[in-house]
Parts: sequence; structure tokens; C-alpha cells
Amino acid sequence: MAYLLHILILINIYIIIAISLNLIAGYTGILSIAHAAFYGVGAYVAALFAVNYGTPFLLNLIVAMAMAGAVAAVVAFPSLRIHDDYLVIATFGFQMILFSIFNNWVGLTRGPLGIPGIPQPNIFGFAITSHVEYLALSGVCALAVYFFAKRVIESPFGRVLKAIREDEIFTQALGKNVTRYKILVFVMGGALVAIAGALYAHYVTFIDPTSFTILESIFMISIVIVGGAGSLKGSVIGAAVLIVLPEMLRFLGMPNAIAANMRQIIYGALLVVMMIFRPKGLVGEYELK
Repeated sequence: MAYLLHILILINIYIIIAISLNLIAGYTGILSIAHAAFYGVGAYVAALFAVNYGTPFLLNLIVAMAMAGAVAAVVAFPSLRIHDDYLVIATFGFQMILFSIFNNWVGLTRGPLGIPGIPQPNIFGFAITSHVEYLALSGVCALAVYFFAKRVIESPFGRVLKAIREDEIFTQALGKNVTRYKILVFVMGGALVAIAGALYAHYVTFIDPTSFTILESIFMISIVIVGGAGSLKGSVIGAAVLIVLPEMLRFLGMPNAIAANMRQIIYGALLVVMMIFRPKGLVGEYELK
């Protein structure tokens, strides 16, 4: 039972990640591979505040969102003035820079040793200690992010994002400040993924740089591609599929080393199949380019 609850908690966390990335990539058409870095900023900020200052979870969450949003803005300002392949390369560069900070700023992050002893959440005096309670917390956060994103997408702001995705030059010709909208959605995506980072840090009670590599960014993009870019339901489906499918290998009795390699093979094969037969994903409305 605990294992099933653990999987459901991970799905909730990755739903938040997928929705936050879908706002950037699926609804605005900006392919960023720095999302794991923003996720890491959220996790590290929440962990450092909790361990060093004993601050409550909600305060850690707010500070993590603010810091990740600020870092996303710093990344967005230079990156979003370029396009297409150059933008991907720029976000790749920022991903590597932030990972290097996580890995080498030993005085702050403890580097490869990671941060142990992160306390479990305490909300208004109520300690979240069991899997059931954490599932409820992560579920509430996932629902909140889902409905927030839905409101954004259905608003005039969201319609401009879709217009940028379909034809950036025409949208600019209509008098819209395209760069401003791109920066805002980048900041929004960074702040939202920080929620997932804080949840993850407080859940596993230990973080280190290996959780926030370029491979994690690619995995996040894979979730959006499989579920469907430009679809909130796709974010939910993609997270569920890519978390549950590899876990099924555990029931085949494979050694951990082989199962880990098979997991990567499954991800790769699934992406190839999706790109050939369903480039818009399972329920998507936009094909990532």
C-alpha cells in the first residue's frame, strides 16, 4: 500500500511539473530544457530554509516560488531575444550553469553530499507524516496548479500566448509586446515548478544535484510530448504514463542496474513511437518543434 501511495505522490508532483512546462512549451511554443534547474531552485530554497531556519512549509513554498520565478526571469531576459535552435542552446547553457551551482557551491548546497534531514511539512501546526497525508497535500497542490493554469489559458493573457505560438510576427504586428508575454510565462512556469520542487524536497527529506540534471529536463519534456503539448489533460496523462510504465519493471524481477537501463530504453522507444505516429501526443493540440 505504501508503494502505491508513493507512486501516486510522484504522479502528483510530476503533474505540477508537466503543467508548468506545458505553459511555456505547449501553450507558448518556447522549448526550454532548463526546467529541471528551476525545479532544483525550488527544492534547494525550500530545503535550505527548512533546515537552516526551521521555517514552516508554506513560507518555504512561497519563498521557493519567488526565487525560482526570479531565476526564470534572469534566464528569460537574454534567452527569449533569440529563437528556435539558438533558444534551445541558450536554455541548455543555463541548465548547465545552475546545475554547476548546485554541484559546486559547497558552502550553500553541500555540493554532491546533498542536504539531508529536511523536515516533513508542518501546516498550521498539523504535521504531514504519513503517505496518505502527503498524497492529500500533493493532490491539493496539483489541483490548485491545474485550475490556476486553466484560468490563465482561458484568459486574454492565455489567448495571446496561443497567438504567439501560432504566429509570433503577426501577434507582434497586432501591437502585443511579445517579449514581455514570453518573459511573464517563463516566470510563471518557473514559479509553478518550484511548488513541485518544494514538495519533492520535503517528501524525500534529502536532495542532491543528481535529481536536477539535463536528463531530468529531457524527462520533463518527454512527459509533455507523450501526454500532449497544449493540453492540461495531456500533462496529467503524460505524468501518469511515464511514472507508472517504468515502475512495472519492478514486477519483472529485474536487477536494479538492468531495470534502470531498461527504463531509459522505454522512454526513448516511447518518444520515437510518439514522434512517428502521434506527434501531438495522446491528447495534445500542438506539435512541439
